[in-house]
Amino acid sequence: MSTSPIRLATIGSSAITERFLDAVRHTEGVTYGAAYSRDLDRAHAFGEPRGATAFYDDLGALAQSDEVDAVYVASPNGLHAEQALTMIAGGKHVLIEKALASNERAGREVLSAAAERGVVCLEAMRNLHTQGFANIQRTLPELGAISQASLRFGKVTSRIARLNAREYVSQFDPELSEGALMDIGVYVVELAVALFGRPQSVLASLLTRELAWEAQEGRDIIDVAGSLSLRYADKIVDLSYSKVGDDLVDSQVLGDGGTLLIPNANVPRDIALVRHEDKGMVYATVSGECETIKADVPDNDMICELSLFRDAVRGDVAAREAVAHFAQVTLCSLNIMDEARRQAGVRFPADKA
Repeated sequence: MSTSPIRLATIGSSAITERFLDAVRHTEGVTYGAAYSRDLDRAHAFGEPRGATAFYDDLGALAQSDEVDAVYVASPNGLHAEQALTMIAGGKHVLIEKALASNERAGREVLSAAAERGVVCLEAMRNLHTQGFANIQRTLPELGAISQASLRFGKVTSRIARLNAREYVSQFDPELSEGALMDIGVYVVELAVALFGRPQSVLASLLTRELAWEAQEGRDIIDVAGSLSLRYADKIVDLSYSKVGDDLVDSQVLGDGGTLLIPNANVPRDIALVRHEDKGMVYATVSGECETIKADVPDNDMICELSLFRDAVRGDVAAREAVAHFAQVTLCSLNIMDEARRQAGVRFPADKA
């Protein structure tokens, strides 16, 4: 297994890219070397203060660069697949911000291309790569027969005031495959799939808004919040997400042997296991012993996904197996979100293909 530093490039200059570069600075075996932007001056402006020494405004040139081993793709969702395919064709490993692609079809194309080219492709789904998530998985058998789960994540976006003022907001533009489901709903969708697998059916109810700006016919609404009910043979999993309200309720998984409380579905850290106690006929819910299960998660949890990506790029067998597993989680999650959008009438350009 190679131990040479992995030379990273970035596509995108948003706050999440800044957070990613902070993770790079705290992760051994990876270095930041190159910045891409459609505007070369912007590539310099973003990359130079953060340590980049190479700058690109041409995707093909970046893909063919011998100064770069891997690329972090953090552009708008609608650009992920096309940009990733270009990088993969050039032999670059790719770490792609969530959501990996606009829909399942595009996601499958990207992952298939990576497999054929022999490079690592991982979705930067940060809540699945922490010790907190591993603790959830490890604790589930202690719940007995699981019948229900409620996974939630909601926070008011700072951009909602602009949307309410009928201004253009790129984070709610269907032409860019954006919207609340793709941005934060994806956290609970992928957590559900990673824990329980593919559901038998999906029932979605999305809160949508008509776009205030001129839009393509058929793509004139976007979602700002919603709920999904995933039906399994032996359980129901309810998902709730919002960019117009702060959800202050813990996520939980219910079994006949206990209940698991998950305070932060987007970044699982410490969780609580409340064991069931049979106290006979009582007319209230009676909880039993509560055990807090602590997790060692870095302040910048992106270090966790970056560490897995690094190990997979280096050829670590366990890391490669984990990447292959999470690829299937990604595809199943995209399938669920495709169906939820279909039921709500939220359309992206990529859906036409």
